[in-house]
Amino acid sequence: ITCQGRVKMKLKEIVGAGDRVMLVALPVLVIGVALNLLSPDWFAVGGVWSPAFWCGAVLLGIGLVGWLWSVALILLHVPRGRFITGGPFRIVRHPLYLAIGLLVLPGLGLMLNTWAGLPVGAAIWLGSRLFGGSEERFLAEKFGGDYQRYRERIFIPWL
Repeated sequence: ITCQGRVKMKLKEIVGAGDRVMLVALPVLVIGVALNLLSPDWFAVGGVWSPAFWCGAVLLGIGLVGWLWSVALILLHVPRGRFITGGPFRIVRHPLYLAIGLLVLPGLGLMLNTWAGLPVGAAIWLGSRLFGGSEERFLAEKFGGDYQRYRERIFIPWL
């Protein structure tokens, strides 16, 4: 993909392991939505304005900020071949997966009065652990010692 003829964007570098991560999460999402529709009372967590709702609002807010910030950095730097070490990437190696899997989906679920977002988010996080290694290898090959130094200094290295 070419942006205004100047920057050649490699879609695989932008997406990373996201396609495979979503293959892990998709069945959990479909099953969760179906079960939630069939038996909403079983999934209820307290309704609107409950403590669960407010917890979900906080998770969703933090997650959306982190996700949008990460997406902006990726779209700005990856097509130019730059290594991203700032913003949310200063805290964790995979902020997109963290934001969506552990913050946005669980938060949205709680706000919608269902705990179904928790297993879907957990599936995304699990998929990122299963397939994130390919991203790690690609970055190590492309950025060498810079990537190793980055891994050693991020705040939460296991995410």
